[in-house]
Amino acid sequence: MHAQARHVSRDRLPVIQVSGLCSSDLAQRQAVGDALRNACTDTGFFYCVDHGIPQGLIDAVLAESQAFFARPAAEKDLLDKARSPCNRGYEPLRNQTLEAGTPPDLKEGFYIGEDLPAGTPGLGFNQGPNQWPSDSAGFRPAMTAYFAAMNVLAERLMHGIALSLGLDEDYFERFCLRPLSTLRLLHYPPQPPDPLPGEKGCGAHTDFGGLTLLLQDASGGLQVRGSDDQWIHATPIPGSYVVNLGDMIARWTNDRYRSTLHRVVNTSGADRYSVPFFHSGNPDYVISCLPGCLAAGETPKYAPITVQDHLREMYQRTYGR
Repeated sequence: MHAQARHVSRDRLPVIQVSGLCSSDLAQRQAVGDALRNACTDTGFFYCVDHGIPQGLIDAVLAESQAFFARPAAEKDLLDKARSPCNRGYEPLRNQTLEAGTPPDLKEGFYIGEDLPAGTPGLGFNQGPNQWPSDSAGFRPAMTAYFAAMNVLAERLMHGIALSLGLDEDYFERFCLRPLSTLRLLHYPPQPPDPLPGEKGCGAHTDFGGLTLLLQDASGGLQVRGSDDQWIHATPIPGSYVVNLGDMIARWTNDRYRSTLHRVVNTSGADRYSVPFFHSGNPDYVISCLPGCLAAGETPKYAPITVQDHLREMYQRTYGR
């Protein structure tokens, strides 16, 4: 089936069928690239469908996430990411402020990355061992399998991004080697009836890295800033991911591709659960302006920087350390 990008309503983002990236037919792979180019130069957001991630694995990840956040606070605090040298584990409610000048975000989370033993040679930014609940038989296997599957999907999408830019399909192969990927489980309590001024589940922000692939439940709440400065409601579509570009890809393309403000306002009256997967590439890879992203006489807006140095700057900005 050929890839299509369609606006399903005025308030929705393009829906892109990415199965064509697995086709032996270059025309079908390029059709996905063309659809991605349109999305990336518009809002930098799209729904990803026909992605190949098993529904059973998705269901297991959501179920394990909900079960973890239902634990007593004292149990979750035993896995606080403050105990981790590489930012892994539990993040308490109101620990992060993504929108300057607003109250801390009304969410709690759990960080997971590639599980590397402490002392492994060549560890980059935020690389090392995970913290795992020791009394759960299903949590670690589900998250480990899902993490691996999402890395494969993200690398496949980077092939599509290469096609969208008129580059060789394997242009980003070195970027995708041993990537700095992060799986983040998130729980948003219902928005309080009398919130503090500016208080919301997740303040308006752009993502730091490369690609973000968001699994969300049926609660809704994700909003994307449109080109007319109005908020687009990214209504959940069953079986889809909401994918967006981070600041690093905007920088890489000299802002040809968009990293767009988005936020979460959970007005569903129920708990909201989502699972973003952040794919940011090899920590030592140098990000510099890509071929074809400069017009005649134009110069790059940004100096070259490694992936890990870029991410370190972004984390310091939102965590204040």
